[in-house]
Amino acid sequence: MDWDITDIRSFLAVMDAGSISAAAARAGLSKSVISKRISDFEAAIGAALFTRHAGRITPTDAGRDLALRLRPALAQLVAATESVAAPDTRLRGRLAIAAPMSFGIRHLGPVIAAFARDHPGLEILLDYDDRHVDLRGAGFDLGLRIGQMKDSSLMMRNLCHDPRVLVASPDYLSRHGPIAAPEDLRGHEMIGYLNARLGDIWPFAGIPAPVHGRITANNGEAMRDLAIGGLGLALLPLFICHDAIRDGRLHVVLPQMRQTPLPIGVVWPPMRPMPHKTRAFIDHMVRAFAQDPPWQRDLALPGQAGDQARRAT
Repeated sequence: MDWDITDIRSFLAVMDAGSISAAAARAGLSKSVISKRISDFEAAIGAALFTRHAGRITPTDAGRDLALRLRPALAQLVAATESVAAPDTRLRGRLAIAAPMSFGIRHLGPVIAAFARDHPGLEILLDYDDRHVDLRGAGFDLGLRIGQMKDSSLMMRNLCHDPRVLVASPDYLSRHGPIAAPEDLRGHEMIGYLNARLGDIWPFAGIPAPVHGRITANNGEAMRDLAIGGLGLALLPLFICHDAIRDGRLHVVLPQMRQTPLPIGVVWPPMRPMPHKTRAFIDHMVRAFAQDPPWQRDLALPGQAGDQARRAT
């Protein structure tokens, strides 16, 4: 077949970007160059990979299936060539990272910026979304995960652990009365999380989860702001609401309740040899979180210090 690796890269770039113009802009090439590479690739393999209509391009079933097969194959090819390269070879290519929105916006920016400065030859694609994406299928090299691993096909390196806290505003507590014991939770308004049932993520063993109230959101920062507004209790990771607790906009309800904190880690599809860019980013993340996370250093909660903020090894 008369095709080369640039055809494959262009094909996958269009799949990832969603259009020829976006893929061309990312690559710093003209649309005509990318379009010709796609046409040449389709001609070489004898299959239509996209349908074209009214200026729009949509992957065919064959295109989607081929992309799923080519991404890991291309990554392994790159890793194999990197494994025999000189050790001081600069990182090049693209590193695609998926991360939860709230954690990414609040805590990943400086960490990734430092990595990008250290590796100017590397293109970095950063996607913030609270939904768990299929890393391999969506073309990501790695991702950040919060909570217990559900996909046993991924590798994981723990970075830190973070407690969840049940919070409410001073105004809400003054209007609805203090909560001194778990049984006092009955009858309270609970801000729900759209992506999970409260009973499935309730971390306090032996204590029934309250019933959801009338408000549900799909983002932790939105839930935090609703709680600050006095609309109910919210169960949140500490990394989302630590500053609101510190400055008094939120109070921790029943802080003495023991729980298992959330693991926060970096995950990636297994690959041997591992690409240098993936290994370098994982090592960078581990170094960045080598100490207790900054949001935990200035906020000690009763019953949730020490062993509850234990480090990953």
